Amino acid sequence: MDFDDTNEEAAFRAEARAFLAANATLKSVAKPVSRGRHIRAEEITRAKEWQAKKYAAGFAGITWPKRWGGRELAPIYNVIYAQEEELYAVPRGVFEIGLGMCIPTMMAYATPEQLERFVGPALRGEEIWCQLFSEPAGGSDVAALRTRAERDGDDWIINGQKIWTSGAHYCDYGIIVTRSDPNVPKHAGLTFFFLDMKSPGVECRPIKQISGTSHFNEVFFTDVRVPDAQRLGAVGAGWKVSITTLMNERLAVGEVPRPDVEDLLALTRMIDVDGEPAIRNVAVREKIADWHCRTQGLKFTRFRTMTALSRGQTPGPENSIAKVVNASKLQDIASYGLDLMGAAGMVMDPELAPLHALFQEGLLFSPGLRIAGGTDEILRNIIAERVLNLPADIRVDKDKAFNQVAHGKR
Repeated sequence: MDFDDTNEEAAFRAEARAFLAANATLKSVAKPVSRGRHIRAEEITRAKEWQAKKYAAGFAGITWPKRWGGRELAPIYNVIYAQEEELYAVPRGVFEIGLGMCIPTMMAYATPEQLERFVGPALRGEEIWCQLFSEPAGGSDVAALRTRAERDGDDWIINGQKIWTSGAHYCDYGIIVTRSDPNVPKHAGLTFFFLDMKSPGVECRPIKQISGTSHFNEVFFTDVRVPDAQRLGAVGAGWKVSITTLMNERLAVGEVPRPDVEDLLALTRMIDVDGEPAIRNVAVREKIADWHCRTQGLKFTRFRTMTALSRGQTPGPENSIAKVVNASKLQDIASYGLDLMGAAGMVMDPELAPLHALFQEGLLFSPGLRIAGGTDEILRNIIAERVLNLPADIRVDKDKAFNQVAHGKR
């Protein structure tokens, strides 16, 4: 691994730091915000304003072609900017899916006219995109989807349901994978489209989360008409397009979810255990040391990704390690923080709870992180099969036509 910036990377990092220092507030002086919070209308407006500001400064499409307002820099520069922005309290959770997964997929498969229409508005923060993949009957198996697309002249008619779609209720457009041929094995009968989320027949139902918020949704499609011109990739090649989308996700080095070790340190300085600050307690210090070691392991695993990007390589499946470790670490740290608070751990009011209820909201949000973007079980399989080269799971439905695979009652 190479831990040092090149001269060009160092210059870019300095430019990013200057931009952020002039336009954003450091997290160390800002009120902490949990990732589990509901995104309100005014926050979407703030996110759009921030995205427009990044675009004007040249930090919105760092790796994208210059004709769309990007810089055409290597992916490592995206990572460098993300590292610097992570130190600041800026609006998040609105454009990450669209700009990280949807539009890059459009760039690979859409027509020049479509790119001219959609890429610029997305990069400037004028339009928001979502990804319509997961389904109730499919679980973690994306290829087990049942949402149907049937050809009708120059259009396709889509019927079915997607679930856990983040931000669908405020998004303008979405990418969707459907089943167009049930008579072939499940990976072969898929077709991919993009669509207007305001199309007749599209219904979003926000899902009430345990925290009381509604960040993701059920999305129902009833005779939704989509022009064939909005198909991405060939008919029946939807799995290939889906893999492109997921590979784009792999290139994004995400922020460390909070509360993290630094937040736990801050908490242990605020509360007492056995009549003295918790930070002085041996058992507490041992817990913090364990999580610190885990955090450092994640840090250096991310450096492997950064080194690959800096050399022009594509990160591999080892990125799944960070997701598996981060999700469980968040849950463990949040739970331990509430244990230290005692009865005060039940207080959800951000004006009364320590650190503005960051630990409370973090615990309620953490189970979702162990599902979103691949469950713990799926990611462990990826690590086992593609990193450690262990024998693959037996897949009895691999070569069967989808309509011949046994399904439970719906």
